[in-house]
Amino acid sequence: MPDTQPARRLRVLVVDDHEVVRQGLVALLDRRPGFEVVAQAGSVAESIDHARLHRPDIVVMDVRLPDGSGVEACRAIRDQLPETRVIMFTSFPDDEAVLSAIVAGASGYLLKQIRARDLVAALEAVGRGESLLDPAVTERVLERVRRIAAGDANDELSVLTPQERKILMLVAEGKTNKEIAADVFLSDKTVKNYVSSILSKLNLERRAQAAAFVARQRSDRGGI
Repeated sequence: MPDTQPARRLRVLVVDDHEVVRQGLVALLDRRPGFEVVAQAGSVAESIDHARLHRPDIVVMDVRLPDGSGVEACRAIRDQLPETRVIMFTSFPDDEAVLSAIVAGASGYLLKQIRARDLVAALEAVGRGESLLDPAVTERVLERVRRIAAGDANDELSVLTPQERKILMLVAEGKTNKEIAADVFLSDKTVKNYVSSILSKLNLERRAQAAAFVARQRSDRGGI
């Protein structure tokens, strides 16, 4: 007799700091026989803890969280659970965030404007091991990658925006987030998010490593 056992459901962790969005995703996926929402989280710290505890197949991850970047959470989860796939889910088609997410190991990047059936199809595709990007951002990101491949942006700092480069230099000077915020006229929280993004893009974990990175760049190039 042929095997009639149903396919195993995909275990999903939903991460978003807005409860309404989280509940909407949970309600959508709970109605689908192929999914099981095993946990919800509203912050970077919670997402990492829940991922470690529940070991989901897929994490649907908001990019902007109150205690840091979803990209940072993606990297931490992928480091600890390489079999877990992460889809970044955001309202804004931010090319920089897309590149950072790809570097951090994300399997996809989708906009929240996506239709419910398309989101389900995307999660199913990622569950099969496929990678995907929302069409709204794909072409711009591919063009950025082409420029890097062609040598138009071939240095390690090319992944940083001008503002991120400026903040990196201030980090290298040993300044605190509060001091940097005063220098660049941003809030402490915004600077914290910038620093997290910079570390993620440069594959670094600590501020001290960023300072060492800048020193190495200056030594190799005679300046940055």
